[in-house]
Amino acid sequence: MAIQKVLVVDDSKTELMFMTDLLQKNGFTVKTAEDAEDAFRKLAEDKPDLILMDVVMPGQNGFQLTRAITRDPLYANIPIIMCTSKDQETDRVWGMRQGARDYITKPVNVEDLLAKIKALN
Repeated sequence: MAIQKVLVVDDSKTELMFMTDLLQKNGFTVKTAEDAEDAFRKLAEDKPDLILMDVVMPGQNGFQLTRAITRDPLYANIPIIMCTSKDQETDRVWGMRQGARDYITKPVNVEDLLAKIKALN
């Protein structure tokens, strides 16, 4: 199944604008969420083909939210790519253990991100 609809979860409006612009220019339909509650609302409204997940957010962090989504039978099949400034190997390993399919660090390298998305198709 080709990835077309992407949900970007990040508490930074600047990052949301950057990612939305980047993804739309590459043919994706984008929805955004600023926290876990907002993310679950958007998931229920229109199931995305991919989630790009920040880690550092108020309330539930991206690791917790990734775990919650991947353990929910309604959403477990949606791939999640962690997209965060946390660049330690322990963060990467922990993100993957929570159910993420891939992990990319900010500032995002456009070619790397598009390659990771393509690899999921």
